[in-house]
Amino acid sequence: MLAQQVAKKYATALFEIAAERKLIDQAWEQFSALAQYLKKDETLINFMTAPQISDRKKKALVETAFKGRLEVPFFDFLQVLMEKRRFQYLPDIVDYLDELIREHKGLARAICLTAHPITDQERNALIAKLQKKTSMKIELDEKIDKSLIGGMVVMLHNQIIDGSIRYGLSQLKNRLMKVKVH
Repeated sequence: MLAQQVAKKYATALFEIAAERKLIDQAWEQFSALAQYLKKDETLINFMTAPQISDRKKKALVETAFKGRLEVPFFDFLQVLMEKRRFQYLPDIVDYLDELIREHKGLARAICLTAHPITDQERNALIAKLQKKTSMKIELDEKIDKSLIGGMVVMLHNQIIDGSIRYGLSQLKNRLMKVKVH
């Protein structure tokens, strides 16, 4: 829970700086690239959070790796994370920043879990329904989960819409368990 609170606080501050300086597109581009790197390789986070490594060496690494490659306020932001010993939250901060920027741009990412791949017609119908519900452009991320049996589960923002057969069967079981037989 602390990680989420810290990420939200820092990402909101970073978003506000980017918006104030009209650097939202640059923030999205630069921090998306950083997020992809961090997901592939945790070496940077491990180095920056290692207590046996001096702050001087950490600062030198941040300068070598990011100075001139990131917009000045973003570089300064990474230095603040380092100084405040919050670098371990960087992946969560970047994820939350991505959400804020997507919301600002009128985009929403939805995750669709199904037991089997959906057809183009089903995909288009789902996207249309979600766009109507949210008034945002939907980017659909499809994933296969064989345990669903059938149907689908859609996750959008912090909402889960469970239309899976597995969920329906569990609901039916719960209702049947409540029936009193004499």
